[in-house]
Amino acid sequence: MPSVKEQVALLPEKPGVYRYYDRDGLLLYIGKAKKLKKRVSSYFVEKNKIGAKLAMLVSQIYSIEYTIVTNEKDALLLEDALIKSNQPKYNIALKDDKSYPYIKIINEPIPRIYFTRKKDNTNDFFFGPYTSVREVKIIFDLIKTMYPIRNCNLNLSPKNIQKGKLKVCLEYHVGNCLGPCTQFQSAEQYDQGINNIKKILNGKVLEVQTVLKKQLDEAIKKMAFEEAEQINNRIKHLKEYLQKSTIINPKLGNLEVFGYYEEQTKAYVNYLSVSEGTIIKTKTFTIKKALDEPKEEILLKVIIDCLGNEFDQKTLLLQFKLENEIKLKQFIPTIGDKKKLLDLAIKNAIQYKFKESLHQKKEPSYIKVLEQMKTDLKLNTLPYHIECFDNSNFQGTFPVSSMVVFMNAKPSKKDYRHYNVKTVIGPDDFATMEEVVYRRYKRLIDEQKKLPDLIVIDGGKGQLSSAIKSLKELGINDKVQIISIAKRLEEIYYPLDEYPLHLHKKSETMRVLQHIRNEAHHFGITFHRLKRSQGTFKSDLENIPGIGKSITEKLLKHFKSIKKIKEATIEQIEGVVGKSKAKIITEAMRVRIKKKLRFRNLI
Repeated sequence: MPSVKEQVALLPEKPGVYRYYDRDGLLLYIGKAKKLKKRVSSYFVEKNKIGAKLAMLVSQIYSIEYTIVTNEKDALLLEDALIKSNQPKYNIALKDDKSYPYIKIINEPIPRIYFTRKKDNTNDFFFGPYTSVREVKIIFDLIKTMYPIRNCNLNLSPKNIQKGKLKVCLEYHVGNCLGPCTQFQSAEQYDQGINNIKKILNGKVLEVQTVLKKQLDEAIKKMAFEEAEQINNRIKHLKEYLQKSTIINPKLGNLEVFGYYEEQTKAYVNYLSVSEGTIIKTKTFTIKKALDEPKEEILLKVIIDCLGNEFDQKTLLLQFKLENEIKLKQFIPTIGDKKKLLDLAIKNAIQYKFKESLHQKKEPSYIKVLEQMKTDLKLNTLPYHIECFDNSNFQGTFPVSSMVVFMNAKPSKKDYRHYNVKTVIGPDDFATMEEVVYRRYKRLIDEQKKLPDLIVIDGGKGQLSSAIKSLKELGINDKVQIISIAKRLEEIYYPLDEYPLHLHKKSETMRVLQHIRNEAHHFGITFHRLKRSQGTFKSDLENIPGIGKSITEKLLKHFKSIKKIKEATIEQIEGVVGKSKAKIITEAMRVRIKKKLRFRNLI
């Protein structure tokens, strides 16, 4: 491997993205540059000319990789994508308020509309995030009154509708749906309503209002008074919505506003999207500084995250100017409504900082871990109470199972349980899992105890299916969340999901899952070794000439365990089986111990 200086000397004077790696191949940092060679060379100067954090990074760099792009915009977008997918140690981390609500329009022939707090990577349409659930409720009320939308789960494909086997439900009769399932409402009419809803959600309320007024005039000209009344009601509802919405000034047009506030180690950015003078989106970011990055660099990364590859086509309202080769439409207002709008964004950023500080003080440290697990694993609730199952056997003999419990992301050892497998003969891991899961939760149900928030199965899809079979038999499969973790590739499997989830190996969620899986494995192996030891010792006793099964059972009945028989004196054994039998047993035990010691010395 050439030295770092030799690698730097080979870099081109072209725009691109560079990546620093340490000696073990760990990605340390990703950066972009208008001229790669010039930018990377600036890192390798005298230590007293750079900060302590940057000097720490430079000391770890072992190899440099780079990707050439055509211009600085492409470099910015590629850098943003690579940082999100790789999360290097020394790059700033953007954390947004993902818990804010969204409105989701499902991409299907007759679309449905839902409220959600999870924005996934499907082809559905997402609008938001909104500042509060109240705001979403106002919009939902508007949608329902203006354009009734179906809320059933039927597959309304054109083929299914054409068959004519579907019937309208109660929602149709009470006026909440116009019956697209039976073609009482045509697909074209339904789509027209969906398109208008999308415009409203995008903030183009005035545009929809103008279209409705034209439709009203046409309906009146045609003497279609019933249709005119429906349109007039829609206009009235739209006006009521506008009165409740946060309107700054319709003359402001479309703006993207970014309010910035920073401390020594963190920065906070509030983003407001304004359409036709109405705030239609809001989002706040917390940024952890890794290398004392300048505020201009931090703000630009947030802008790209919010606006994507259209960041240079939008009109930006900022506190300070961003200097770069890309011609951004940026304004720094000093007076008027634009200044008020920018001040609002700054206040939101400061307020979020104080809210986060209070949140961190009040909440225990494990809450952050559980929230991350909920996000990563796509759970419905925080996993305060987790139970994990693992099986152990040796060539089909002495099959046992273990269950460990984590409370608040930490082991709760008093709740650990061992299971002797009762119904399974031979090495059947799936049947064993089915038995112990059934026994565990049958008992909890009978004792009216709380079910766990999350069940983790140590194994792949087969073990997961076996566990789900037991949950279904108990009627609780829809009351608990369950996943499995496969050992080899650390894949996470879900019920009814063909493809596994792959988490970052160093993520907090994976750390907890590995910890609980390893605890279950260790707890099970320890119990399994004890069972094998007891089984072997019992077998050895029965095979001693003159002892047999009845004497062995007599000893176990008196001493209660193999361990206590081993620890007993010859006099204590004599009291149970007599002097002659006790002498035979103790002599045999002495010979067995000598053989063990001799074997250990040989190895």
